[in-house]
Amino acid sequence: MTTRGAAGPPPDEKALFGTGPAQLSLTLATGYTVRTHTDGCLAQAQRFLYGDQARWFRAEVTVNNLRPEAEARLGKDPSYRAALARRAACPDKDTRCVRAGGLDELRARLEHAQLAEARAAHRKEITTYHQLRDHALHRAADLLAAQPTPHWKGHDPS
Repeated sequence: MTTRGAAGPPPDEKALFGTGPAQLSLTLATGYTVRTHTDGCLAQAQRFLYGDQARWFRAEVTVNNLRPEAEARLGKDPSYRAALARRAACPDKDTRCVRAGGLDELRARLEHAQLAEARAAHRKEITTYHQLRDHALHRAADLLAAQPTPHWKGHDPS
């Protein structure tokens, strides 16, 4: 962080997150595009921990957006859309009409299946995510093991 001018409080946001146009981007199945920088302290830390910042970015963004993808899939289901229309037709505060429309039960039933489909579609990214996360855990543990143990005044480790 010192070499990027981020040492000392508060760190410069550009030093932490990078500058200029984002160099990595991924468009999700939901249509949203996520972008990040390859410069800055965060990017440097990701390269150190995960080994490949671009692979980590793609895997992490995909895994973190499986639920929104499943919800988007749910919104395309004809039976779900019909149940939404039935609920929308209910007068305000008419709980009997809302229950009779069956939206809550249908959503509960379909949500699990849609999430399973999203996970199956992104099995490769999920595997990469777990592999890179494990790699980072080992790198961090090795880094911490190499550091001298701090001795706090008045702290008795026994």
